Amino acid sequence: MEKSKFGIIASFISVVALTVLLSLLTTDLLRNSEMSKETNKPLSINATMTIAEIAENNGIKVSSLKEALLIRDDKDLTKTIIEMNLSEESTKAMITKTLNFEAEEASKNFKLIFAKFISWIAFLVLIFRLIRKGKVTTKARKYLLLGSFLLFGVMFGSDPNSMSTITDMVTGYAVNGIFFPPRFIALIIFLFFGFLANKIFCGWACPFGALQDFILRLNRDSKDRKGVFPQYKVSFALSNTVRILFFVVFVLVAFLWGTSIIEVINPFNTFNPAKLTYTGISFILIMLIASLFIYRPWCHFFCPFGLVGWIVEKFSRFKIKVNYSSCVACEECAKACPSQAMTAILKQDQVIPDCFACGTCINACPTKSITFASGKTEEVPKDKFIKKKSAHWNSKLSI
Repeated sequence: MEKSKFGIIASFISVVALTVLLSLLTTDLLRNSEMSKETNKPLSINATMTIAEIAENNGIKVSSLKEALLIRDDKDLTKTIIEMNLSEESTKAMITKTLNFEAEEASKNFKLIFAKFISWIAFLVLIFRLIRKGKVTTKARKYLLLGSFLLFGVMFGSDPNSMSTITDMVTGYAVNGIFFPPRFIALIIFLFFGFLANKIFCGWACPFGALQDFILRLNRDSKDRKGVFPQYKVSFALSNTVRILFFVVFVLVAFLWGTSIIEVINPFNTFNPAKLTYTGISFILIMLIASLFIYRPWCHFFCPFGLVGWIVEKFSRFKIKVNYSSCVACEECAKACPSQAMTAILKQDQVIPDCFACGTCINACPTKSITFASGKTEEVPKDKFIKKKSAHWNSKLSI
């Protein structure tokens, strides 16, 4: 039974509304892990104050001041900042940097984060095995995507996520002057998945990515081959250019004006509605509505991790491979692929768009010529697809 357009719209509204509602209900359970990291309280410091007086007047722990100002002897707590050979400006900068780092650390529920990473690994091992065996069916894909954004977004919360490992490192250093090692460790883990198996993390474990993908599948026929409402494959040259320019602007604004343009529109706040602003709600709605017609618009046009992951993807061990000896050049895989990735992979173009390892091409191939495998990429036979088209037109002319 084919889907109705009214049913697609109703399903879309239901999915978005339930996702936000459930996220609101679970936010209280995650509040310790998603508390505010703001430390904008101005410091009251003058050159004649002792270190102990600075701590008392500003409500700062003495241990924090000792760490910030590199104090080893408690006797130095009775000295003024002049006696410590410090200026007011340098003292404020050093204290603020330490307080920002402590606030970042305090905002993390590391037990919850550890549990999330373990769950991610287990889930991705399952996905990897299913893709390798070609068992990601149309129905299974929907259930897996649904489970992904419900578990890793609604239940575990918006943070950590792959995008924040990059955006928070940039803004953390540019705005607060800190480098938070756990963010870097998380980034390495996320990129490792890219080295192993294309964009398998973005494709399956990123909650906002999974939500976009699930919404796209709502607007697909029963065989998951094409949209009920029209769906469009945006030129990768266009989407990647926009993504690069957006990343450059994000970095420049962070360093020049000390603010994050991504935080205002952060799509992961879908799973932490308390942080949503009117601007953020408007932007996220645009992204989610666009997901009905375009495959993963946030990932292709804006996501900083998407850009970095696309570069790392070029060195992946496991990729979509084509067995050209059994391939009949019907290009059903490219037609079913929700983006331009399979067209480029099939014909071995120089520039390959993001491949999210969704497995649609594997299901669509009538001769089982497509696999998710390691090893050297087989070179496409010369004129393979040109001959197919020529034969097609010759058969028409002979009729």
